[in-house]
Amino acid sequence: MKRIALFVDVQNIYYTCRQAYGRQFNYHAMWQRLNEQGEIVTALAYAIDRGDDGQIKFQDALKHIGFEVKLKPYIQRSDGSAKGDWDVGITIDIMEHAPEVDTVVLLSGDGDFALLLEHIGRKYSLETEVYGVPELSAKALMDAATQFHPIEGELLR
Repeated sequence: MKRIALFVDVQNIYYTCRQAYGRQFNYHAMWQRLNEQGEIVTALAYAIDRGDDGQIKFQDALKHIGFEVKLKPYIQRSDGSAKGDWDVGITIDIMEHAPEVDTVVLLSGDGDFALLLEHIGRKYSLETEVYGVPELSAKALMDAATQFHPIEGELLR
């Protein structure tokens, strides 16, 4: 049975689905789809913690599905800008888990991950799959993945 590691850039998926479709991503449908393809041995969702009730309920729902949720505090800078991305944390976790699995699945449209997917695909001879909103996903990321899955249809709610 194929061993799958799943990594979700929650903010990226939330904002791209909202911008492109005005809808939310259906994590349950995606989980079912992947579960039919193999065994999900790792599932990490990376989010920013603002501590509001809606966010806590969403994080609890992800945990109920089977995700480990990693939180980073939301940082508001004095100039009004905000900081809170998980790119380095996601990269470290993917590098740690890649040798243990057959497939790495990344939910993100962020082109910064293209080099990472190319590297682990070569080094560990594994498949890399990306789920993203096509018009808001970096071409470099789509090209780097073994398979790109557009977020559409049943993957939206």
